[in-house]
Amino acid sequence: MDHMDNDSRAAQGQQGRPGQQGQLTGLKVVEFAHVVAGPLAGAMLADQGADVVHVEPPGAGDAARAMGPRRDGVPLWFKVAGRNKRSVTLDLHHEEGRRIAHDLIAWADVVIVTLRAGRLRAWGLDWEAVHAVNPQAILLQISGFGATSSRADAPGFGKMGEARSGVVHLTGFPDGPPVHTGFSHGDAVTGLMGAFAILAALHRRDTDPDFDGEWIDLALFEPLFRLVEWQIIAYDQLGAAPERAGNQLAVAPAAVINTYRSGDGDWLTVTSATTRSVLNVVRLLGLDEEAYATVEAQHAGRERLDHALRAWVAARPADECLAAFERAEVVASRVFSAADIVADPVYAEREDVVTVDDPDLGPVRMQAALPHFRRNPGAVWRTGPALGADNGLVYGQWLGIDGERLAKLEGQGVI
Repeated sequence: MDHMDNDSRAAQGQQGRPGQQGQLTGLKVVEFAHVVAGPLAGAMLADQGADVVHVEPPGAGDAARAMGPRRDGVPLWFKVAGRNKRSVTLDLHHEEGRRIAHDLIAWADVVIVTLRAGRLRAWGLDWEAVHAVNPQAILLQISGFGATSSRADAPGFGKMGEARSGVVHLTGFPDGPPVHTGFSHGDAVTGLMGAFAILAALHRRDTDPDFDGEWIDLALFEPLFRLVEWQIIAYDQLGAAPERAGNQLAVAPAAVINTYRSGDGDWLTVTSATTRSVLNVVRLLGLDEEAYATVEAQHAGRERLDHALRAWVAARPADECLAAFERAEVVASRVFSAADIVADPVYAEREDVVTVDDPDLGPVRMQAALPHFRRNPGAVWRTGPALGADNGLVYGQWLGIDGERLAKLEGQGVI
């Protein structure tokens, strides 16, 4: 158990959700998952009201607690990644810890795991063990290569999944190297697909009287692989793998799609993919409309139009460009940084950034619970809690472990 001071533990552990909010109120989730993909799946459910118990080893806890930027020594990433969850500590190397893990599985509707196949079997967290403990449980198992592959026990991270998916091969410019995105793209999409899969299984559970649990087996490369819809059929039918095309789409180049630097140094994205929208750009630039009257003519003149638009944007400040684009019905946007996001009126109107009180940092801003449900919305009621902050609540109140046994478990280092 993490040895924070008693006052801080009490404040964190007693912090409760303000009423019952969200579409998933009453859903019980336990996650034996660290860092990004599995915990993000759980976070999507927690944002919409599910009770999510995040199980961490005593001592250091989830590795995400020590990752990313810091303010005054306080890590910031986990404040978002662990939000709306209950943190408990549990040593799964200990036999008593594994028994408590099975108690949590018996309590839960959903179990999320990201450990390697061999470790899952050794600790009784594999499908067979989970199903034996709770035949109605839905198990989301995320791994590098999937439970049925010959590499089921190999380690994997999100960037590996991105590389295997085909996405990195398609990202970047033709004369440059393949490029990863600047965040945990593969992990994040895997978390989203995992949350979707859980909801699909819950629908089946609630509509099928013969439901006998479900095992969702998700490899880190599969979600992004699924989202690039055209790469396999294009290779199958055309005999050549699509290649990097910069800001263009590799298999469907638009007449106008690129980033352009304004005269005052801002970057703007302009996209015109239909005949009419391209002609709007042509008219704005004062070019000959007849030379771009058809799809074929627009594609043939794509490079010429790109150069003209680049020069036009470079000669003007960004605000003037954006105002002219809006008048001409040309779809464009400033390339937003985090500073742009928090200052943007549309984000404010959508209430996409919320302020949450944190015991270490005071008021902090972060993403709202998304997507928006207008009749029964989710909410952000808590930042990522202190390690083990909810041991008393989860083990004592929810699992019914008495105080004497809890004290003994803590003394033994099990929790």
